[in-house]
Amino acid sequence: MPELPEVETVARTLKQLVQGKTIEHVQVHLPRIIQRPAEIEQFCAALIGHTIMDVARRGKFLRIILDGLVLVSHLRMEGRYGLFKQDEPVEKHTHVRFSFTDGTELRYKDVRQFGTMHLFKEGEELLELPLKKLGIEPLSDQFTPDILRSKLEKRSSKIKPLLLNQELIVGLGNIYVDEALFAAKIHPERTPDSLSSKEWKSLHQAIVDTLTRAVDAGGSSIKSYVNGQGEMGLFQQQLSAYGRENEPCSSCGTTMVKFVVGGRGTHICPRCQKLKK
Repeated sequence: MPELPEVETVARTLKQLVQGKTIEHVQVHLPRIIQRPAEIEQFCAALIGHTIMDVARRGKFLRIILDGLVLVSHLRMEGRYGLFKQDEPVEKHTHVRFSFTDGTELRYKDVRQFGTMHLFKEGEELLELPLKKLGIEPLSDQFTPDILRSKLEKRSSKIKPLLLNQELIVGLGNIYVDEALFAAKIHPERTPDSLSSKEWKSLHQAIVDTLTRAVDAGGSSIKSYVNGQGEMGLFQQQLSAYGRENEPCSSCGTTMVKFVVGGRGTHICPRCQKLKK
């Protein structure tokens, strides 16, 4: 599933492609993609005549901001957007088509069919699900070492599942949690109360640095991810932990291992990330 860097990259490339375009008509070929409103005809009719003003991100969600409306879109496993001419052949698994007055068309393709779209009046999207319960943005000015610690330190769960909890901190998924914990030299099964003040600062810095570098690289093209222009991300070439089981640690040379934490495949260096209690 795309994480913060991938969704941020999609938002930036989509903005370049569709900002200022006005919707002429909408076609929905897979109704279950549309979660709000319940009536597909209402969804399509509501968008006609509206102009796309911006494309932004909240957590792992896209916010396509129109004049007075906001379309909240989650790509899930393999959802992707692309801009085409209206007379170009439509690829298989294309489920939603937004046709513009200039003869182009934004198409949403989703082989796994898990993606979702919610349409709101502008401003209401932040007060309703699915965005309502999202936690703090890790690349925002509000995200500090003290805030990170205050959100996690009183919880009894292991540190990795807590970092994956979107109601606490948004945008982090399996790849970037493994990378941040490796950079901070923290074992994923440590509990928050076992971390020192120095380790909280290290973890905060590792999260910010990892996500910033990943955004700069256009995300990680694990499996089928591409951005809004069909380009792959390159951060997978910089991964130090994720997917590197049985390879030497880049810091100490110890063989990296993979095991399961909270139901998720987890990659660590057993020497650099010792389990302290």
